[in-house]
Order: sequence, then structure tokens, then C-alpha cells
Amino acid sequence: MSAEARLAELRIVLPRPPQPAGLYAPAVRTGPLLFVSGQIPAVDGKVLRHGKLGASVTVEEGAELARVCALNALAIVRAELGTLDRVVRVARVAGYVASAEGFVEHPKVVNGASQLLLDVFGEAGRHARVAVGVAELPAGVPVEVEFLFEVR
Repeated sequence: MSAEARLAELRIVLPRPPQPAGLYAPAVRTGPLLFVSGQIPAVDGKVLRHGKLGASVTVEEGAELARVCALNALAIVRAELGTLDRVVRVARVAGYVASAEGFVEHPKVVNGASQLLLDVFGEAGRHARVAVGVAELPAGVPVEVEFLFEVR
């Protein structure tokens, strides 16, 4: 089943592609690779949540926010390629989690993005990944996720 058909089956409507907050491109394509800049949990330019995991944000909330980051990335991919069906595979995901001291469940947070990619792309959505804790993220968000896709 195609990625676009899978989105429809899952009743997922992608948001409008977010605009860059700085002097960078939302995505850059070089050969068969499409690099998508780090995405934060925002919709229509409005940040959905502030805070840190292990303090004011739960693992479940963080995972849902990481899913929003992935939805934003897919919106950018569709805008760049015209369709998600040109994605061959998800190659890499890097998740950054704003963490309170002692928080160690970063992978569970980034799973929110990873699960969406598996749901949409099937096994082609299985990717290499890093999930790291950081002191602060832009706009005080709890999570930011960047993506690398192989495309045709």
C-alpha cells in the first residue's frame, strides 16, 4: 500500500508545512537523500507545549509531541516531492529531548515519531535513530526531531 493511501486509511491529515524560524531551508535534497530540518511540536506557527521531560512533561505527552514533529516533517516532504509515495525509505531520525536532571527515557519519547513513520511507511519506515537529552531547545519546547529520507 502506498504511503498516501496509508495516510488516508489512518485518517491522518497533514498540517500545512511549517515555515523556518531562522536562516535555513525546511528541507534540502542532494541526490537520493532528503534532509528535513529539525521540527518542533507546533501547528500553524503555534507551539503546542513548553517544558522539560521529567519535570512538567510526561513521557506520554512527549511521545505525542514527537509525533507532531513527524507530521510536520511529512508535510514538508510532501511539499518538496509532491507526494509521500516518492519516499523509498526513512533512513535516520534524530530526536532531541529537553530533559530535567535524571530523566533517562529519551527513546520512549522519540518513539512517538518513529511509530508514526512505521505506521505510514511500513518496514520502509524502520530507521536508524538517535535519541538524546539536552538542556534546552528552541522556544522552550520539550522535543525536536530531524529526519533523513531516501527518495526517488
